[in-house]
Amino acid sequence: MDIFKLKQELENDPLGRSYITMSDAEAATDINSLYRTRDRNSMTATEVLNTVDTAEWQALTDAEQRRIWDILHMGGSLNPFGNEAQIFISVFGSGSTTIQGLAEARVESISRAREIGLPEVRESDVYKARMQ
Repeated sequence: MDIFKLKQELENDPLGRSYITMSDAEAATDINSLYRTRDRNSMTATEVLNTVDTAEWQALTDAEQRRIWDILHMGGSLNPFGNEAQIFISVFGSGSTTIQGLAEARVESISRAREIGLPEVRESDVYKARMQ
Protein backbone atom coordinates (compact mmCIF):
# COMPACT_ATOMS: atom_id res chain seq x y z
CA MET A 1 0.00 0.00 0.00
CA ASP A 2 1.31 3.43 -0.93
CA ILE A 3 0.44 5.21 2.33
CA PHE A 4 1.78 8.54 1.03
CA LYS A 5 -0.56 8.44 -1.99
CA LEU A 6 -3.51 7.51 0.23
CA LYS A 7 -2.61 10.32 2.65
CA GLN A 8 -2.58 12.80 -0.26
CA GLU A 9 -6.02 11.62 -1.39
CA LEU A 10 -7.50 11.86 2.09
CA GLU A 11 -6.01 15.28 2.85
CA ASN A 12 -6.50 16.95 -0.53
CA ASP A 13 -9.91 15.33 -1.16
CA PRO A 14 -9.84 16.38 -4.85
CA LEU A 15 -13.33 15.02 -5.55
CA GLY A 16 -14.94 16.63 -2.51
CA ARG A 17 -15.89 13.35 -0.84
CA SER A 18 -15.57 14.89 2.68
CA TYR A 19 -13.10 12.29 3.91
CA ILE A 20 -12.37 14.52 6.90
CA THR A 21 -15.87 13.88 8.25
CA MET A 22 -15.62 10.10 7.78
CA SER A 23 -14.36 7.47 10.15
CA ASP A 24 -11.47 5.32 8.95
CA ALA A 25 -13.92 2.55 8.04
CA GLU A 26 -16.21 4.93 6.16
CA ALA A 27 -13.31 6.45 4.23
CA ALA A 28 -12.04 2.99 3.26
CA THR A 29 -15.52 1.95 2.12
CA ASP A 30 -15.94 5.16 0.12
CA ILE A 31 -12.59 4.98 -1.64
CA ASN A 32 -13.30 1.33 -2.57
CA SER A 33 -16.81 2.07 -3.89
CA LEU A 34 -17.38 1.82 -7.64
CA TYR A 35 -18.45 5.39 -8.34
CA ARG A 36 -15.84 6.38 -10.93
CA THR A 37 -15.67 5.36 -14.59
CA ARG A 38 -12.95 5.06 -17.18
CA ASP A 39 -12.68 4.04 -20.80
CA ARG A 40 -11.58 0.48 -21.37
CA ASN A 41 -8.44 -0.08 -23.44
CA SER A 42 -9.58 -3.36 -24.89
CA MET A 43 -12.46 -5.81 -25.11
CA THR A 44 -12.63 -9.44 -26.11
CA ALA A 45 -14.55 -10.49 -29.20
CA THR A 46 -17.03 -12.27 -26.92
CA GLU A 47 -17.70 -9.09 -24.95
CA VAL A 48 -18.32 -7.20 -28.18
CA LEU A 49 -20.49 -9.96 -29.67
CA ASN A 50 -22.66 -10.00 -26.54
CA THR A 51 -23.61 -6.36 -27.17
CA VAL A 52 -24.90 -7.05 -30.68
CA ASP A 53 -28.69 -6.81 -30.90
CA THR A 54 -30.02 -10.01 -32.52
CA ALA A 55 -32.70 -8.26 -34.59
CA GLU A 56 -30.18 -5.72 -35.88
CA TRP A 57 -27.76 -8.52 -36.74
CA GLN A 58 -30.42 -10.38 -38.70
CA ALA A 59 -31.30 -7.19 -40.60
CA LEU A 60 -27.73 -6.82 -41.91
CA THR A 61 -26.79 -7.94 -45.39
CA ASP A 62 -24.45 -10.90 -45.78
CA ALA A 63 -21.62 -8.50 -46.68
CA GLU A 64 -22.25 -6.41 -43.54
CA GLN A 65 -22.35 -9.51 -41.35
CA ARG A 66 -19.08 -10.71 -42.92
CA ARG A 67 -17.44 -7.36 -42.15
CA ILE A 68 -18.40 -7.61 -38.49
CA TRP A 69 -17.55 -11.30 -38.30
CA ASP A 70 -14.08 -10.61 -39.74
CA ILE A 71 -13.40 -7.99 -37.05
CA LEU A 72 -14.50 -10.34 -34.29
CA HIS A 73 -12.15 -13.04 -35.59
CA MET A 74 -9.00 -10.94 -35.97
CA GLY A 75 -7.55 -12.53 -32.85
CA GLY A 76 -6.44 -10.80 -29.71
CA SER A 77 -8.36 -7.96 -28.15
CA LEU A 78 -10.35 -5.23 -29.85
CA ASN A 79 -9.89 -1.50 -29.31
CA PRO A 80 -13.34 -0.20 -28.31
CA PHE A 81 -12.36 3.31 -29.43
CA GLY A 82 -10.38 2.39 -32.55
CA ASN A 83 -11.12 1.63 -36.16
CA GLU A 84 -13.15 -1.39 -35.08
CA ALA A 85 -15.63 0.94 -33.37
CA GLN A 86 -15.90 3.14 -36.45
CA ILE A 87 -16.65 0.12 -38.64
CA PHE A 88 -19.35 -1.06 -36.23
CA ILE A 89 -20.93 2.41 -36.32
CA SER A 90 -20.87 2.46 -40.13
CA VAL A 91 -22.52 -0.97 -40.30
CA PHE A 92 -25.10 -0.72 -37.50
CA GLY A 93 -25.74 3.03 -37.49
CA SER A 94 -24.92 5.49 -34.73
CA GLY A 95 -28.37 5.38 -33.11
CA SER A 96 -28.72 1.60 -33.08
CA THR A 97 -29.25 -0.54 -30.01
CA THR A 98 -26.00 -2.35 -30.77
CA ILE A 99 -23.96 0.85 -30.82
CA GLN A 100 -25.63 2.08 -27.64
CA GLY A 101 -24.74 -1.25 -26.00
CA LEU A 102 -21.15 -1.01 -27.19
CA ALA A 103 -20.90 2.57 -25.90
CA GLU A 104 -21.95 1.38 -22.44
CA ALA A 105 -19.74 -1.72 -22.51
CA ARG A 106 -16.59 0.19 -23.39
CA VAL A 107 -16.73 2.16 -20.14
CA GLU A 108 -16.10 0.42 -16.83
CA SER A 109 -16.92 1.35 -13.25
CA ILE A 110 -13.93 1.54 -10.94
CA SER A 111 -13.16 2.64 -7.42
CA ARG A 112 -11.31 5.83 -6.59
CA ALA A 113 -8.56 3.64 -5.13
CA ARG A 114 -8.06 1.89 -8.46
CA GLU A 115 -8.27 5.18 -10.34
CA ILE A 116 -5.31 6.57 -8.41
CA GLY A 117 -3.35 3.32 -8.54
CA LEU A 118 -4.03 1.85 -5.13
CA PRO A 119 -5.11 -1.69 -4.26
CA GLU A 120 -8.19 -2.19 -2.10
CA VAL A 121 -7.90 0.18 0.86
CA ARG A 122 -8.49 -1.21 4.34
CA GLU A 123 -9.58 0.65 7.45
CA SER A 124 -6.11 0.14 8.90
CA ASP A 125 -4.57 1.75 5.77
CA VAL A 126 -6.66 4.86 6.30
CA TYR A 127 -5.64 4.94 9.96
CA LYS A 128 -1.94 4.71 9.04
CA ALA A 129 -2.28 7.41 6.38
CA ARG A 130 -3.99 9.75 8.80
CA MET A 131 -1.30 9.13 11.44
CA GLN A 132 1.56 10.00 9.06
